[in-house]
Amino acid sequence: MSTAPTSTRATIIPAMHYRDAPAAIEFLCAAFGFERHLVVPGENGTIAHAQLRFGNGMIMLGSARDDEFGVLLTSPDQTGGKVTQTVYVVVADADAHFARARAAGAAIVTPVADQSYGGRLYTCRDPEGHIWSFGTYDPWQPPAH
Repeated sequence: MSTAPTSTRATIIPAMHYRDAPAAIEFLCAAFGFERHLVVPGENGTIAHAQLRFGNGMIMLGSARDDEFGVLLTSPDQTGGKVTQTVYVVVADADAHFARARAAGAAIVTPVADQSYGGRLYTCRDPEGHIWSFGTYDPWQPPAH
C-alpha cells in the first residue's frame, strides 16, 4: 500500500541549486514561464529557498552552498556540462514555448520536433547548464491510436 498523499497537487518536486539563484529565478520565470510561489532571501544576496510554480507542478531551488547537504551536489560547469538528471515539463504549445525560451537566451540542445511516441518536444540548457525538456506529450493521458 502506498503512503503517498493523494490530496496534494504534485508528489514529486525537483529541487535544484544554482550558484546565482536570484538570476536563475529571473531566467526561469522569463524564459520558461515559471511563477514565484515563495522566495526566501538568504544572506549576502543568496536565496535560502524558493518555490516556483508551473501549472500544477513546482520546482524548489536555492543558492549553492558549502554545507553538509551542499557538498553532495555539483553544478554542470564542474562536470564538463554533464548532468545526472533532467527535468521534463508538459506544455500546451511546444513551438510557442520554444520561441520564448530561445528569445530569453536558453541554449537549445535539440530544436522542437515531433516525437515518435507522440507530442512535440525540445531540450535546452539554462544559463548554469541544467538541462530542461519541454513537450506536449502528457504521460498521464492515454496514448492516442
